[in-house]
Amino acid sequence: MVNEPAISLYLDLLKRCVTNLIYRDDAIRYIDEDPDAAAIKPFSIDLRMDGKDWPTHAHTMIGTRRLDNIQTLVMDVVNKQIPGDLIETGVWRGGSAIFMCGILKAHGITDRMVWVADSFAGPPRTEEQGLSRRSFISPGLDAMREGWMNSDLPSHLEDRISLLMQETSYEDVRDHFARYGLLDDQVRFLPGWFCDTLASAPIERLALLRLDGDFYDSTHDALAALYPRLSIGGYAIVDDYNTFSECRQAVHDYLDEMGVQVDIQSIDDEAVYWKKGPDKDWHQ
Repeated sequence: MVNEPAISLYLDLLKRCVTNLIYRDDAIRYIDEDPDAAAIKPFSIDLRMDGKDWPTHAHTMIGTRRLDNIQTLVMDVVNKQIPGDLIETGVWRGGSAIFMCGILKAHGITDRMVWVADSFAGPPRTEEQGLSRRSFISPGLDAMREGWMNSDLPSHLEDRISLLMQETSYEDVRDHFARYGLLDDQVRFLPGWFCDTLASAPIERLALLRLDGDFYDSTHDALAALYPRLSIGGYAIVDDYNTFSECRQAVHDYLDEMGVQVDIQSIDDEAVYWKKGPDKDWHQ
């Protein structure tokens, strides 16, 4: 007998844990904030729930509304029997992919994989790693293009990026899955730069494709490699669509290249999603 209240309680607790609403860690200041200010600022429950801060220790920064969206879409593809696995491209400390695993585990779903794709070495910095000048067109990012690509950022920015990238290595993220009891055969890792790993990934079908690559090339590379494998009726989520104009441009460039029109829905003021339409609207 399915115990829906217990499942709901577990998944709510899991959201609170991956966002660290439990112990409430402080946040790292954004790179465009006052360079003379301290690198850490006090915990804010509103910012954390809305995904508006960079946590020092929490395992995701996307907030509870975007986690709610993941839960809703995963359960929709499960209930409608849309074939395919789940993937996140760009996982940071792994929290939202951990939450995907928790959803499957809580509902006793054993015939779908969760794929965890990331460089596990921070964002790309060279063309060989999948970065180009078109990845820096947003206000604030264009000014740091040369320093980023040449690893020559001001020390206060490098310090904040170093803080941000703590606990994001391959070993760290695997350990995070293990801490939740969710490191098992249903989790598959794809370590490496998206331009090298995604096209050849041994994924047959996807029911959920969640993109969190920030930059133009990271977003476009993921769509080009994986969107053809997304089942009709499956969902694409783009986390930084309204945050970085280069991310949004990559989405529309890809859809235009494929001659596809989609109905993009807002999750919050940063992230969006859409359902992949019928065959007549999708051209490979």
